[in-house]
Amino acid sequence: MSEAGARAMRLIFTKGSGKYDLLEITRAGSAPQRIECPKQGIIPHDMVHYAVESTVAARGFLRRVEGGESAGFRMDAKADSDAVERLVEVFQGDAWSGGTSSADDMLGMYRVTCAARDCPVLPVDAATILAVRDTIKRLGGEWDAIAVGGSLELFL
Repeated sequence: MSEAGARAMRLIFTKGSGKYDLLEITRAGSAPQRIECPKQGIIPHDMVHYAVESTVAARGFLRRVEGGESAGFRMDAKADSDAVERLVEVFQGDAWSGGTSSADDMLGMYRVTCAARDCPVLPVDAATILAVRDTIKRLGGEWDAIAVGGSLELFL
């Protein structure tokens, strides 16, 4: 079975020329949904979600969309997806500062951000942090190689 056939959701990130990139989400039985992704100097925010949610067994934004929720900037708060969002933020912060924070420092920051926002801490360890970081690094290289107007297709 092809990768597309084995996965329930297709994500197409298209590099924009202005302030936004575009994410198109296609699920079986649903019309495609498009989200403008503000450029942030690293891979798009929702691509960081992909890196986290394809590695960590938790139900964040993309897994909720995969489950049938509408892809929007505002979703109802849920403890598990809030915990994923905090982890995504930690990886974004690390990427913005060069991607060299130790796994222990990232885990510490994750615990602090979860405590500050009163959400649970997902059971992640140093190996998980390194696996997500490797995915972000790979995606960053692929994204950087794409010209404006070009796309990167991922499956979840």
